Amino acid sequence: MLRTITIGSSLQVQGLMVRTLPDGRITIRVDDRLFTGFPIPVIRAA
Repeated sequence: MLRTITIGSSLQVQGLMVRTLPDGRITIRVDDRLFTGFPIPVIRAA
């Protein structure tokens, strides 16, 4: 599943979700790199 996370106050990264951590952060994969941050809420159209 494609997800977007925030790292710090102004950096956002989008990639494939790898795992969810107990504190609410998620880890995503972009090519061969892993990034961990807080997910941006998913907003779905009505």
